[in-house]
Amino acid sequence: MESGSIAIGLLCLSLLMILLSELRSLQKQATMLTRIEAKLDILLGDSGLRYDPFATLPRGVIEAVRSGDKIRAIKAYREATGVGLREAKQFVEAVQRQP
Repeated sequence: MESGSIAIGLLCLSLLMILLSELRSLQKQATMLTRIEAKLDILLGDSGLRYDPFATLPRGVIEAVRSGDKIRAIKAYREATGVGLREAKQFVEAVQRQP
């Protein structure tokens, strides 16, 4: 009985160490992406260009947003782009805030 508990404890510890390692890796990647985005913003600003993520919205998203159907807009955006639910919801909400 005690050796089984020890084995489970070691397994849990190993999984925790793996998760912490992956978390550190994700944090490094997020930091790197933040630096890249900042550099791109500087380059776009210096060149006089402007990035507008709303300029090329799929037709189904535009229609759903205009009709006030947030769920249909999220679904249409996910189908068109393949993004996850959270990202699609955030994007559609940002679109709704646009004038």
